[in-house]
Amino acid sequence: MQVGILNLRRSLPCFILLLVCLVAPVAAQEILPLDQVQPGMKGTARTIFAGSQIEEFELEVLGVLRNLMGPGQHIILVRLLGEKPSYTGVVAGMSGSPVYIEGKLVGALSLRFGTFTREPIGGVTPIESMLRAAQQETPAVVEESAPPLRYPVPQEVAAATGVRAANPYLVPIETPLSFSGFHPQVIQRFAPELAQYGLLPVQGGGAAAGESRAPLEPGGAVAAALVTGDMNVAGTCTITHRVGDQLFACGHWILNLGSVQLPMASADIVTTVASDFNSFKISNIGEVIGSFTQDRTSAIVGRVGAAPPMIPVELTIQHRGQEFRTHYQIFQHPKISTLLLNLTLFNSIYNSLESGAEMTYRVRGRMVLRDHPDVVLDDMFSATDAFFPDAAFVVSSVASSFQQVFTNPFESPRIERIEVQVELLPDRLAASIENAWSDKSEVRPGETVLVKVVMQPYRGHRLVREVPVTIPAQAAKGDLRILVSDALMLNLITRNLLLGFGARGAVGPRVNSLDQLIALLNRERRNDRLYVTVFQRTPTLLVEDKILPSVPLSAINVLSQKSVATRPGSTMLFYESILNEASEPLGQVISGSYWLSVIVR
Repeated sequence: MQVGILNLRRSLPCFILLLVCLVAPVAAQEILPLDQVQPGMKGTARTIFAGSQIEEFELEVLGVLRNLMGPGQHIILVRLLGEKPSYTGVVAGMSGSPVYIEGKLVGALSLRFGTFTREPIGGVTPIESMLRAAQQETPAVVEESAPPLRYPVPQEVAAATGVRAANPYLVPIETPLSFSGFHPQVIQRFAPELAQYGLLPVQGGGAAAGESRAPLEPGGAVAAALVTGDMNVAGTCTITHRVGDQLFACGHWILNLGSVQLPMASADIVTTVASDFNSFKISNIGEVIGSFTQDRTSAIVGRVGAAPPMIPVELTIQHRGQEFRTHYQIFQHPKISTLLLNLTLFNSIYNSLESGAEMTYRVRGRMVLRDHPDVVLDDMFSATDAFFPDAAFVVSSVASSFQQVFTNPFESPRIERIEVQVELLPDRLAASIENAWSDKSEVRPGETVLVKVVMQPYRGHRLVREVPVTIPAQAAKGDLRILVSDALMLNLITRNLLLGFGARGAVGPRVNSLDQLIALLNRERRNDRLYVTVFQRTPTLLVEDKILPSVPLSAINVLSQKSVATRPGSTMLFYESILNEASEPLGQVISGSYWLSVIVR
């Protein structure tokens, strides 16, 4: 017993010491201020070239370029030293690699010379600028069509570093955007659009659970996930600094969106590919481990923990009696979510196509919104002779509805999920309108006119369809026009009415709420129906979202004056009215139009 007590007394100090080590906070990383950085200083940087092992390489400070990226936006110019940097140059994915001098954190490698050179010279974002990014709240502004930013470098500075170019400049190191589950031709097709954000598309992969991951510490890899699930798209860069659960990475923006809720994911670096044009890292993307909240000029900042909300997409492809289901989520932001939906839908359909086969696409589905009606997806698209992927028409239709709802000017919608079913039908199911006539040239109000339409199916025999349409009882005496058309023509005419293209070409919104916008989208005509529409040259008054056909002049004056007094600009006059509309489902995509005339007695 005494021996046991003696052993306990001897081991107690060691136990207490171990406990203190476990609970004591890690000492804060000491920082070297920018004003103490001098040319000629030697330091080190940390990054991963392959696997999960963080490696160090040396560097030398060449100088400080003050206000290079704007007022107070200074850059430290450095030369990378060592065998690997000399071979690869500055690598896409190396953004955020922490730089240390005398053991103190100086900043993050973030820029490279934008010329055709593998000269290992780069720019470092000072850590002070990165720390300020966590405090910013005002959203950044970015033009979607803006080219990657270029920062001119004085000619004498470039010459001193050994870079020979007519107009030398620094650019942010590209962020390698890894794709998993995507066809290479799809990646190539969308690469120009992604390049506008400074993203470099590369074929990557998704890491399985339990595989090794890069450590979440300075020099380790982390990813900003744009798409997760059965398909993955994520931009990878390097962690610069960690304070508790807060991470600072990249040393520059990824999408330049300001305040965000961008999923943070773990990453594995497969390898680094050296290139005379642009060396880059290839990575596998793991699970979502937190959220980036700032996407700023000097850094992306986030926390390890809860994942942010995304938009779930459920896609079903039906082909030759089989179903292929895909489930994934896309990042929520007005500037890029539509592009991500386009990208993922196109990839799923493209992977299901048979080379050279002509297809017709039957699309059904819905967008489910919280506290609002569903947006109904129901249309049909056929193959064309254009040197253009036919699946793009399907994708464009779904993405257009999504964009109008997601970027509406009335409120921020909460899209709970998007459900899309695409049925691939063999052959080109399409027909064009060749001719049309009515069984009567003179009619009375309330009578029914039988319109006969001649259509030419694609590589088929002509067929005739009869569509009855009733002349409304309120039709005035005189000429009526009957339009026999496809959905495209009729949608164009009625969209002009609803969006307010008046007699003088003025434009004004005809909807004033998200519910009205959804109702308008759900009223869009479908490509697989033949439409017969009766027009009369009588005034249609547009009062906000209401369409009032054949309005008497006395009523027009009263309603117009009242509208001007309460809401100027909300009333417009269109000098033609739609009296009635009939349609016939045909099970194939209709194109063309034909006008008829009848007289009301």
